[in-house]
Amino acid sequence: MENSSIETGFILLGMTDNPQLAVLLFGIFFIVYVVTVLGNLGLVVLIRVSPRLHTPMYFFLSNLSFLDFCFSSITTPKTLESLLSQLQGISFFACVTQMSLFIIFASAECNVLASMAYDRYTAICHPLVYHITMSRVHCLLLVVGCYLGGLVNMVAVTTSITQLSFCQPRVIPHFFCDISPLLALACSNPWLTQILVVGCGGFTLVTSIVVIFISYISILVTILGIPSSSGKQKAFSTCASHLTAVGLYYGTTMYTYLQPSRHGSQAGNQMVSVFYTMMIPMLNPLIYSLRNQEVKAALQKILRCNL
Repeated sequence: MENSSIETGFILLGMTDNPQLAVLLFGIFFIVYVVTVLGNLGLVVLIRVSPRLHTPMYFFLSNLSFLDFCFSSITTPKTLESLLSQLQGISFFACVTQMSLFIIFASAECNVLASMAYDRYTAICHPLVYHITMSRVHCLLLVVGCYLGGLVNMVAVTTSITQLSFCQPRVIPHFFCDISPLLALACSNPWLTQILVVGCGGFTLVTSIVVIFISYISILVTILGIPSSSGKQKAFSTCASHLTAVGLYYGTTMYTYLQPSRHGSQAGNQMVSVFYTMMIPMLNPLIYSLRNQEVKAALQKILRCNL
């Protein structure tokens, strides 16, 4: 039966219908979200107020932290509401808005991670022209391009999805309005939307991975040519945090969106979705802070000044 989803909206099944488990998950995700907000916004403020962190590397890191905050805020508050109140309905407009913001920030995060890899490549492989290549204007243009890429993906996919008609039952077996479960409810043929999703998402994913791969191959070759072991260790340490963040983000994203739809249980896929929508945004500021002496030194200086 075809239905006007614009008027009726959808039902998100969420994670569980067990009240005791829902309370436990609410407590866990609430703590995760608070840590995510404090960690990412705190890192943005720290980079902003610390002159020693006004470099291209930390400029990109502040944008990554902002994206992680936004990325988590798209899904977590609605998930917390569903767990606490068992209200699982979501309007068509809210569902499309959530999906659209998800596309923008997910695509932009891929692009920012690629930009950070290029920044490290320039710093290690071409240090003499680093400040010219990664000037303030060039960095700003790179970040603007990251967001514009996400905006283009969002407009293309969202415009196509809003042209579809959806059928009863309007039940999304997920805790947020993701693209794949939403397309599964379409009555009309979603082939054009599927092509746009694969084309836009695949282009963003492949180009960012290629940039990261080429950058780190070049970095590895350059590091192996450094004669001193201390120089090699210093060069590796500047890349370790970024490589960790890249591995976590791309690993979970590709597992979720590149596997055949018949593989994996709903519960398993939701666990992976929880990891990249909630856990990774919380972990990224910890990864960059705990492994970065400059960030820790800047934080200690601010704490000493305020005590």
